[in-house]
Amino acid sequence: MKRVLIIGSAGAGKSTLSRKLSHLIEVPVIHLDRYYWQPNWVATPNDEWDEVVKSFAEQEAWIMDGNYSRTLDLRISRADTVIFLDAPRLLCMYRIIKRRMQYQGRTRPDLNEQCPEKLDWSFIVWVWNYRKRNRPTILRKLEAIEGEKTIIIAKSRKEVEALLEQIRKDQADTAPANSATGSGSGMHT
Repeated sequence: MKRVLIIGSAGAGKSTLSRKLSHLIEVPVIHLDRYYWQPNWVATPNDEWDEVVKSFAEQEAWIMDGNYSRTLDLRISRADTVIFLDAPRLLCMYRIIKRRMQYQGRTRPDLNEQCPEKLDWSFIVWVWNYRKRNRPTILRKLEAIEGEKTIIIAKSRKEVEALLEQIRKDQADTAPANSATGSGSGMHT
């Protein structure tokens, strides 16, 4: 896991998973929302945004979270692992309302500092329609790269926690051995 793309609806848990995964595998996180949204929620123009995403995708190692369907193919092409958080609609709705209350008048850690948390009707509708509007396209794209890249689809909090636990276990299994004789320079597989 050197280049991990995390996608899913707003409120699916992308940013939280990115931070936890970064801690486990020691790969830097790129929260796309932090770069797309300029102060006061002004969107970056498309041509400029394409260049920003391209420069991020060309980096050697990253965990990148965000939607942005315009640049999804570029990000998928560079990723070695794609994690699709296919969270239930009601869970996503609950989480966007919860974070609105949690960060009222402040900015979330994964956003540009001058974008205080907000929740408007168009965003609620976007989240509500995500499964119908975006999910089929994402599943088709993932099916097209099956066998070329690691694809993980997590549909619940329990599945996300199981994924993190498996990665913890894998990391522990491949950590250098520490022995009293000093022969711990190999890797366990």
